Amino acid sequence: MSYTPKILAFAGALRKDSLNKKTVAIAVEGARKAGAEVTFIDLKDFPVPLYDGDVEAESGLPENAIKLQELMMAHDGFLIASPEYNSGISGTLKTYIDWTSRPNGEHKAGACYGGKAAVIMSASPGGLGGIRALPNVKSILGTMGVHVLPDEFALGKAHEAFNEDGSASNEFVQNKLESLGKTLADFLTKLNS
Repeated sequence: MSYTPKILAFAGALRKDSLNKKTVAIAVEGARKAGAEVTFIDLKDFPVPLYDGDVEAESGLPENAIKLQELMMAHDGFLIASPEYNSGISGTLKTYIDWTSRPNGEHKAGACYGGKAAVIMSASPGGLGGIRALPNVKSILGTMGVHVLPDEFALGKAHEAFNEDGSASNEFVQNKLESLGKTLADFLTKLNS
C-alpha cells in the first residue's frame, strides 16, 4: 500500500482577508498536486482564550485546543504561515501553540508536535515580507521536536501579490508558494516510503 502524506495547513492569523491565509492556501495547492492529503483549517473556527495556567488547572484544556491536538496528531506535517507582529511571531499563533503543546490524557507535552515536519512562510505588506517572524516560529517548533525544513519564504508587498479571488497575481509567487507545499509532501513521502 502506498503512502499518502497527511498535512495540516493553517495561518497564524484570524483576519478574514489575511495575506497569510492566502499565502498558505497556494502552498496547499502545491502539496495536493504532489499527492498529499491536506486539511486546510482556519484557526478562527477554533477559538481559544490566551493561555492561562489557572484556567488549565481549574478546567483543563479548552475543547478547541483538544480538537486541534487531535487534528495535529492525525497529520504527518504542517504548512504554517505566520504574520510578523512587532518583529516576531503573532500572538495568535503563539497562543495556539501554547494550548496545543500542553499534556492531555495519555499524550505528554508536545506530543502533537514531536516527530512532525513543517514548512513555514510569512506574508506582509512591508518589503521584508514578515521574515523576522520566521526564526521565532522555527525556534519554537524545533524545541518541540518538529523538523522545520530549510525551504521557507517571506512574501513582501503581499498586498499586491494576490488577485481578488486569492490566486497569485504573478507566476513567480504562484510557483514559489506551490513549491513549498510540494517540498513538504515530497519530504514526507521519502521519509515514510
